[in-house]
Amino acid sequence: MCREPRMHSRCALTAPVEGKVVWSPVKSIWYSGFAITALLAGPLTWSWHTSLMSFSLTVITLCAGHSVGLHRLLIHRSFKCPAWLERTLVTLGVFVGMGGPTKMIYLHEIRDWSQRKPKCHEFFIHQSSLLTDWWWNLHCDIMLKHPPLFCPEPEVSEDRYYRFLDRNWMLIQLPLAGLLFFVGGWPFVVWGICVRISLSLTGHWLVGFLAHNFGPRAWHLEGHSVQGHNVPGFGLLSMGEAWHNNHHAFPDSARFGIEHGQNDPGWWFLCTLRRLGLAWDLIEPQHLPPRPELHRILS
Repeated sequence: MCREPRMHSRCALTAPVEGKVVWSPVKSIWYSGFAITALLAGPLTWSWHTSLMSFSLTVITLCAGHSVGLHRLLIHRSFKCPAWLERTLVTLGVFVGMGGPTKMIYLHEIRDWSQRKPKCHEFFIHQSSLLTDWWWNLHCDIMLKHPPLFCPEPEVSEDRYYRFLDRNWMLIQLPLAGLLFFVGGWPFVVWGICVRISLSLTGHWLVGFLAHNFGPRAWHLEGHSVQGHNVPGFGLLSMGEAWHNNHHAFPDSARFGIEHGQNDPGWWFLCTLRRLGLAWDLIEPQHLPPRPELHRILS
């Protein structure tokens, strides 16, 4: 299952090296608003019911939505499913609160494109201090001096529903907030929206930081400026995303936890869909063509 590259050179100067990190008001206020509300109102509205509801929504949106719907399906096209299910999974992913479908594809592609070059800007390396990396990723954007041309596939850029999600990815939280308020009042809104989104965004950044700095590596990619690491102990919490060294090695594989004992809830969910006849052509590492730059470094 091959797809066309989404990043293209504009000229000979196109490179992910020169650029500056700038504060993004929308991004920063979006994240800070939820985080501050969660810190202030979360303890005042806590109960076993609110925490269980928030946990359940977080697992559903991160696993079925972000990891499976946005990452493994929309970005990497590592399996196939009915159109209605694809849109459902992608919508759940948008509820995580990071952006619409096209934005999520862009953020992933610009980072991957940069990390695969021999050199790239520090913004993409995740090797600054913990506080600096948190600030850059959750409050800032990178403005490259010579950026590539982003060309998402027409199946996404021209899809009316995905364009709707791109325009309204913030506003779609409102119907969910209304439903939560109807079921459990303001405590459900605080924990189902503010706590869930702030924890999801912070956790997504933290796993990315750890997965580019700590943990074992079974694979090395020659010529890449950034290598991924597997982070034992975070497989369940990250829905399988913490097996990042595996993902760097086999980016279009639907299975991230490829070794024994590497828990991968996203893969388990996909296997369930396959048994139900709702997913097929699941790509695994053995289905992918060899990569000359990929080398095994551990037995």
